[in-house]
Amino acid sequence: MQSTFTGIEIGKRSLVAHTQGLSTIGHNVSNASVDGYSRQKVQMGAVDPLYMPGLNREDTPGQIGQGVQVNRIERVRDEILENRIVGKGDDQGYWEARDKYILMVEQVYNEPTDSSVRNLMDKFWDSWQELSMYPDELPSRQAVIERGQALADGIQDRYKSLKEIRTMIDEDVQVTVDRVNSILNDIGGVNEQIVKIEAVGDNPNDLYDERDRLVRDLSSIINITTDGRDPDEFTIHSGGLHLMQGKLVHNIKAEPDSDNEGYLSVLWDESGQKTNFQGGKLAALLELRDGDVRSEIQNFDTMVINFVDLVNENHSEGYGLNGKTGVDFFKEYPFINNISGNYDRDGDGEYDSSWIFRINGSNSLDAQAQVGISGTIKLSSPGGVNEINYYPTDTVQDIVDRVNFSNSEVTASLNRNGQLSLKATPADSMDNPDFVIRHVEDSGQFLVGYAGILSAAGEDGAYDWETSDAVNQLHGPDTRFAVAPLSHPSGYIELTNTVKNDPGAIAAGYGLNGRPAMPGDGSAAKTIAALRNNPVMVGNVPGFDEYFAQTVASIGLKGETAQRSLDTENIIMKELKDMQESISGVNMDEELSEMIKFQHGYSAAARIVNTFDDMLDTIINRMGV
Repeated sequence: MQSTFTGIEIGKRSLVAHTQGLSTIGHNVSNASVDGYSRQKVQMGAVDPLYMPGLNREDTPGQIGQGVQVNRIERVRDEILENRIVGKGDDQGYWEARDKYILMVEQVYNEPTDSSVRNLMDKFWDSWQELSMYPDELPSRQAVIERGQALADGIQDRYKSLKEIRTMIDEDVQVTVDRVNSILNDIGGVNEQIVKIEAVGDNPNDLYDERDRLVRDLSSIINITTDGRDPDEFTIHSGGLHLMQGKLVHNIKAEPDSDNEGYLSVLWDESGQKTNFQGGKLAALLELRDGDVRSEIQNFDTMVINFVDLVNENHSEGYGLNGKTGVDFFKEYPFINNISGNYDRDGDGEYDSSWIFRINGSNSLDAQAQVGISGTIKLSSPGGVNEINYYPTDTVQDIVDRVNFSNSEVTASLNRNGQLSLKATPADSMDNPDFVIRHVEDSGQFLVGYAGILSAAGEDGAYDWETSDAVNQLHGPDTRFAVAPLSHPSGYIELTNTVKNDPGAIAAGYGLNGRPAMPGDGSAAKTIAALRNNPVMVGNVPGFDEYFAQTVASIGLKGETAQRSLDTENIIMKELKDMQESISGVNMDEELSEMIKFQHGYSAAARIVNTFDDMLDTIINRMGV
């Protein structure tokens, strides 16, 4: 039987439900400006009727309603749209990092101002050109010294700037790794709270928002996917590996890598294996540090070591005013002091490898002469060994060009005496040293009897760096070689003390038959000045002018790509967030409309309670016996 006070109970339930509705509206309005907040909506439903189907059901004309109740308070959320935002977050974070640091590298090059390395080098070549015209005058020699010193200082400054950027990126890697771990631990804590609240049947909407915000922050740092299908275990993956499973967190760590100059490697904390993130800020930082900026430093080192080697090679053959020869213009710092380039690579106390930068053949060649022989040259490359075929109808220049376009880590050119010069380039892999020739082999006679580099054809006559005294495989005593330089020659380039202290030691002319140069002979200075435009192979470009043009163009294109890509990602992300805001954001007009509805509902419920109160007062106090 229905209670006399049923009406008051129904009114009370309505008051409670509409009060919750008004409280939710107030919560929405107060959090309207909070980033990541999703508006909440009260879902109301009828309370189960008094009489449900059953054998003990009262004989009534129908079910008797018991009022209203709040079934749940849910977030207004588009899960598909949220996943798209998380998926695009890594692209935006990736290009933000690249745009920031590529801009720094662009500013380092500072082209084409008076302080740029290119401008300083142009003045250096001009000073040698002037010396070739006035070889007996000390002022022109002093100009060579002053401009050489200015160039050395400019080169060192550029190296330091590039090195500082790489170090800055490395520090950013550490900060970013710490940030990833902090976010993961925060998500793990939120997950634990969510599970507890869900266990009692409630919806922790504000905690859901907090978790979503943290996930979005994480998605801008590393590429991730999420899976919330299991209510007890919210999971986060990256590259198929678990970063989080429920409250279980798999952290990452950063440790110095001796194979990468002590820069940090990002590893999984538990297994110690290297991570392989494909997107986000962290992937961009690692790519910038070990790819873009490392490549810029390597290319710059390549230019410098070739520049120093060529100037010294031509200068040491000339004679100064004091009649001396064999004087280097720039200091060279070999990686090792062993004159044969022998090095103990594994540290066991015995020589086990040969570190040679340059090999000059003993024979003078004509660039346009057909070789009349055939064979296959094998040179070290990023993927192992490259094979370069040559044929009887090829000219010497054809073979030189074929070597330089073979993607080998060895370049070829002809020096002023027509001798074939093989030089090592920076290594693509960090497992291999820079500026070390690792393998030279010829199945025929071009590098053997023709150019005078190797002593024999085939595997037996091959030069290979993984043995000591590998220079014994070279053609003979007239085949010259240079030991590999100390790492980063652009960081320590300077003039020799002999040249700085005595302008007369600068070689301006070449002697004849072992005799000093005649007065007025500027042939050596002219040869050095001509290096500016000669095809001397600076890495994979023909000469110094081409190096500067390619370097500036390359970094400019990278900067343009980064800026355009970032603009595109920002536009896409803005559109996605605008769509999300239109669905999940707080609309004041809509909230005020809902507030008025709940307010009227509350007032109506209050009238019901008041009416039933009057009825009960009549029954209790005014009806007599």
